Amino acid sequence: MLKLLLAADELNIQQLSSYIQEYLIENNADFLRQNPSEILEIIFHERNAFEILCDFCVERICAEPKNWFNSDKFLSLKPSLLELLLKSTDLKMNEIEIWEKILNWCFAEQKVENDPTKWSKDDEEKIKESLKRFIPLIRFYDIEPEDFFYRVYNFKKILPKDLIHNLLEFHVVPNQKPKSDVLPSRFSKLGSSLLNSKVIPLFASWIDRKDPSYNYENLPYDFKLLHKSNQNFNNGFNATSFHRDCDNKGATIWIAKIQDSTQLIGGYNPLDWNGNCGSKSTDDSFLFNFTDITNITTARLGYVSTSIGAVYCKNNQGPSMGNLYCSNSNNWIYGVNGDCYPQLGISANITVEDVEVFQVIKRQ
Repeated sequence: MLKLLLAADELNIQQLSSYIQEYLIENNADFLRQNPSEILEIIFHERNAFEILCDFCVERICAEPKNWFNSDKFLSLKPSLLELLLKSTDLKMNEIEIWEKILNWCFAEQKVENDPTKWSKDDEEKIKESLKRFIPLIRFYDIEPEDFFYRVYNFKKILPKDLIHNLLEFHVVPNQKPKSDVLPSRFSKLGSSLLNSKVIPLFASWIDRKDPSYNYENLPYDFKLLHKSNQNFNNGFNATSFHRDCDNKGATIWIAKIQDSTQLIGGYNPLDWNGNCGSKSTDDSFLFNFTDITNITTARLGYVSTSIGAVYCKNNQGPSMGNLYCSNSNNWIYGVNGDCYPQLGISANITVEDVEVFQVIKRQ
């Protein structure tokens, strides 16, 4: 199928090329998820022609980067492809980890030891040459002070002197702002381990029932992480901690990852979660289902159709909405015969392994 895709590109049959890419994603997703870097290596030279497939592979790597960065394949990756990945704001790794992986790649490319005290002048110049194209893509200002001192500063000889000076000033001088233009923080700054950045404008558009979608330049809302439950799942989902973190916070969006899958479900509550009062009524809530969160086109959205019971608040439950019952455990139930929300392809019995709740704050 990949050979056919390349042939379609050579013959400049754009419609066929788009169809093949969509077919591969829909029918061979498991293969693509297991081999994203290999696919990118094949199509990268014509990535504009294979944009659909390229975006899918990049999103897959960014969603689970540690497996890929820790593989032997990473050290032999072409620099242009590594550069493409570093440009993504969706790369779900701490910036200090990204920095160290880039260093390891440079050491491997130049066959130089990772101990700077053992470098010759020639070794130093080789590493500087390998590293320089990646430096503008690393969010150094997002690295914690302690990590900067122990894990970046000792490599100061291979970094620009003005960068080191500015970083030292930033970390030492109180309230010091970055002196140069810096890239926006990667999306992990939001604190989410489930979302990629393309979903946030989509959420805002769903809230306002806006089509076409918002983008980052005109977002009308901020999303603040209130609650993250994956650490509690040794004993199941904890309704008490959910209400402790989310009650009296107003409108929220919650998301839950289905166990052993890339499926993500969630909902928007424009009211609040406080009160042990049972049902609450609204005409503005919705549920959604991403059958594969690495591909946002798999999203299914359902606005409330019966306002009574759209949101359900009980101290011993999680974010129950309409026919979705979120028990005080990680085993939830979706009433497939309910009529409060449209059917979205959510299974009747759900086991969730991670839950996040975000406060939705209207920008002034």
